[in-house]
Amino acid sequence: MVSLKEYASRRAKVSKALKSAAGIVFAGTSSGELESTWRPHAHFEYLTGLTNEPGAMLLFDPKNPVKTRREMLFLLPRDPEVEQWDGLRKSLGSDLRTETGITALFRTRSLAMVLSDIASRTNTFATLMPKAGVNSSISEDVALWNKVVERNPGCAIVDASGIIPALRSVKSSSEIKMIQSAVDFTARGFADAMQFVAPGINEYKVQATLEHGYAMAGGRGSAFPPIVGGGLNSTVLHYKDNDQDLVAGDLVCIDSGAFYAGYGADISRTVPVSGKFSKRQKEVYEIVLKAEQAAIKAVKPGVTLGELDAIARTIITKAGFGEYFIHSIGHHLGLETHDTCGPMAPLKKGAVITIEPGIYLPEEALGVRIEDDIEVTATGYKNLSKAIPKSVSAIEKAMAK
Repeated sequence: MVSLKEYASRRAKVSKALKSAAGIVFAGTSSGELESTWRPHAHFEYLTGLTNEPGAMLLFDPKNPVKTRREMLFLLPRDPEVEQWDGLRKSLGSDLRTETGITALFRTRSLAMVLSDIASRTNTFATLMPKAGVNSSISEDVALWNKVVERNPGCAIVDASGIIPALRSVKSSSEIKMIQSAVDFTARGFADAMQFVAPGINEYKVQATLEHGYAMAGGRGSAFPPIVGGGLNSTVLHYKDNDQDLVAGDLVCIDSGAFYAGYGADISRTVPVSGKFSKRQKEVYEIVLKAEQAAIKAVKPGVTLGELDAIARTIITKAGFGEYFIHSIGHHLGLETHDTCGPMAPLKKGAVITIEPGIYLPEEALGVRIEDDIEVTATGYKNLSKAIPKSVSAIEKAMAK
């Protein structure tokens, strides 16, 4: 687990990067619907560890003359009736200070007064939340700072949205341990699923087998909705229905990962429904495997995902399937499945990425994707998911009844 010392170090790095500017990070709000599972915005979770406080805000005021108020946590007022339904929340006391390591705790009704005080001491307000798209609503911090600037002439808003992604892109040893645990739990689910796959089995039952394996191993559900696509469905990248019976002679693409302590795995394996690859399936599979292995071998600090993509894409293109590799090579992995950080940023020691080339042939109802979770080390890489069968022979052995 992440220690209070590590959370404090993360917040200190943000505060230092802000210099004299104020910044704020929002947890986000909950719909309150019974069927919804709420998680805070990953930036907020990364800096506080709190996962049960919808509407909370973390405010940075680096130049506050009172040192204990250079980081302040604001929580919604308690509502006994809501807590009766959704669970008890902590009071603004010593327990919460001990849990978070943050001493300045307020209810959100105090925010306006605190912001007025900050505006009397600084004229710069920084945006820490991700930038909104052209067709999206503006981010919460931009909306808030617009109100502050309108009421305080001479104040300005500056972009600091890259600060937290840069920190999150490099995982600490504790984060990597949690990702490794999620991968290990995923291995149990995939082992069970490979034994269970057979003609006539419905895709959703394979999903249930996966998730049962995760839970029995120690996982807390899935990091994202599992993809279990047989036959033509194996060529749909983000197939969601998982409701068709598997057919003898087809391949089934399984893309899934266990969730644990805020972090998730993301693994893909493509296996033959009948337990043995056909000649054509093996041909395509081996090309994807060769591309994946070449890209993994090239992982090291300083390389970009774009460069790794080019390595895999060259192999697939030379084999005559370039137009059927229709997505990028992978992404960062962490608190979010598609974790923060762009494809052109050089990888650093401590990054965790996925490598996942694929070939998709709808006209043959044949799709192959192979995906592993890779830690970037000081001298190269570590394959966190190497224990999950991947070669043709290893998969066929794992599926043998």
